[in-house]
Amino acid sequence: MSDYLSVVVRRFRIVLWNVGTLFTWFSAILLFPLVFLIFYPEEIHYALGFVESAVLSFIFGIAMKLVSGIKESHVITVQEGAVIVLFSWIFAIFFSALPFIFMKILNFSQAVFEATSGWTTTGLTMITDVTKIPRIFLVWRSTMQFIGGAGFAIIMLATLIGPLGIGLYSAEGRVDNILPNIKQSAKIMMIIYTTYAVFGFFALWISGMPPFDAFNHSLTALATGGFSTRNGSIGEFNNLKIEVVTIFLMFLGATGFGIHYTLWKGNIKAFLKNGEPWLLFSTAFLMTLLVFPQTIGVLYKSPSEGFRKTLFQIVSAITGTGFSTVNLSEWHVFPLGLFVLTVLMMLGGMMDSTAGGLKQFRLFVLGKVIFYTIVDFVNPKRIVRKIEVWKGENVRYINPSMVKDMLVFFGIYFVAYFIGVFILLSYGYSLSDSMFEFSSAMNGVGLSIGLTAPDDPLGVIWTLTIGMFLGRLEFIVILYAIMRIIKDLRILISSSRR
Repeated sequence: MSDYLSVVVRRFRIVLWNVGTLFTWFSAILLFPLVFLIFYPEEIHYALGFVESAVLSFIFGIAMKLVSGIKESHVITVQEGAVIVLFSWIFAIFFSALPFIFMKILNFSQAVFEATSGWTTTGLTMITDVTKIPRIFLVWRSTMQFIGGAGFAIIMLATLIGPLGIGLYSAEGRVDNILPNIKQSAKIMMIIYTTYAVFGFFALWISGMPPFDAFNHSLTALATGGFSTRNGSIGEFNNLKIEVVTIFLMFLGATGFGIHYTLWKGNIKAFLKNGEPWLLFSTAFLMTLLVFPQTIGVLYKSPSEGFRKTLFQIVSAITGTGFSTVNLSEWHVFPLGLFVLTVLMMLGGMMDSTAGGLKQFRLFVLGKVIFYTIVDFVNPKRIVRKIEVWKGENVRYINPSMVKDMLVFFGIYFVAYFIGVFILLSYGYSLSDSMFEFSSAMNGVGLSIGLTAPDDPLGVIWTLTIGMFLGRLEFIVILYAIMRIIKDLRILISSSRR
């Protein structure tokens, strides 16, 4: 066996072992909603769907580990990490869809859509009336979004793999290594994340939300997911205190873990040097000031109502959450508002947060590059300049490689977006509706103007599903993993023919 062939075989074994390890434990996640049968024992007959799915996940995991032929974890490189991430997300979505299918709540395509929306923290749904499905399924949707917001890399590093999985961490698009020890970084992120969820639950409960609703909305707000236990989302409560708490949770979810850690340590000086928070908050505030005056007399009677409704929708869009306090289908009479929400969904939250989109870090870096390029152009003296940008407690210097990676990402992003919009247009939807809905899907938001529905053509359902998946994994890791798999399979096939 050649050296390169042995590397390929080793890579496949590492992938199989780690995917198997994850799905052996994934069965426990599938069983979590059954804890709520203590409060809702009348739903016991729905437990079978979760038990069957958990058993299949466990068997699958054990089989993968046995096929791998190894008995312990090995160091994961970025190459193996990309493939592990791709397979982990695909199979997680598949097994998470099974309870909906087994209990005949959704068909296959609808269930895959719902699970994808959950794990990618999008929030678009195939369920027309959430009050008519069992509560343990509502818990399952919230659980998917909460764990999906953290990502499998964080979960596996903090619990199953440890420091050997640094390649997995990088492959899922994480750049905030807040401590030198990658496992400790992952654990701290989970502590921060869980602490905020507990805080959110009590804050919503105290504000007037029933405990069951508070539990679910705390998880999905922090995950910037948007799944709700009410058909009218947050707007159904019509409670200003609840809306304020929810806005705060959405901002927490859209803030990068490295920035959270900086605040937890009390390093205010470093926090103030980070451009992302300033850009996110100022954009949300300025867009609210731009949009809400236009709503008065068109959608709302008073300035206070216009400001309240507009602010919530703006924050929900830019943080990628997808909660709403209005029926957005009524905003068709207000094209400016829909256009602004579409753009904000594209911009997204901060890097290493639970939000999607282009990310504030990339936009901040691009803005700095453009600014200093113009300054240097008009400056009569040639200056060798180092452009710094802060990420958490660390300062980085913008280099050509960083700019190149961002431009490649922007290019792939917009190509994918326009393809998705074109497909929706081909089904007869208007340009504004197609742009809005696909932006919501690909950027992991979940706001809808009514285009997403269970009776959509299969092509529309799968276009939105693929858009959610591509957006969550940010394109590059998927392309890299597919190319890696194809190349390795060619080597294995060619060697077997000799």
